Amino acid sequence: MKRMVPELYAARFDLSGWRLWLAATEQGLCYVGSEESWNVWRANGKWIPDEDKLRPYAEQLAEYFRGERTTFSLPLDAGGTVFQQSVWKALGEIPFGAQASYTDIASYIGRPESVRAVGAAIGANPVLIVVPCHRIVGKNGSLTGFREGLEMKRRLLELETPDSIRLAAR
Repeated sequence: MKRMVPELYAARFDLSGWRLWLAATEQGLCYVGSEESWNVWRANGKWIPDEDKLRPYAEQLAEYFRGERTTFSLPLDAGGTVFQQSVWKALGEIPFGAQASYTDIASYIGRPESVRAVGAAIGANPVLIVVPCHRIVGKNGSLTGFREGLEMKRRLLELETPDSIRLAAR
């Protein structure tokens, strides 16, 4: 039996100096990233150019970049395994302006021995910014890997007020 591939709508937006590709299914946003990442990611399926369908997502991201929004109310369709979804949900719990480490997230989801798996799940996050993987830093506060590069991560962190709040373990 052939697997049904959902329609995927995509468009590139210039948002307050940030050039990003966005993609969504009928269920919600499934991708946010740069031109370079989009060229790799879009090979995953057939997509339909549609700025109108993506406009509500682009508007919320533009509000974030202008400092008018600290959380998102976008429906998501990011996929992922149950474990990845638990990690991405934990990322969404990191408050605007705060930072956490891979260890913090592993402890938060009740899997303190799974730091490497948490790192892999964070790296697989397809909806950058909306699921704030940029808020993950090294235990010592240093910048760590980011799909779009450390310069973009630094810029995103600078948009948010520095804060030493850590994600509390459950």
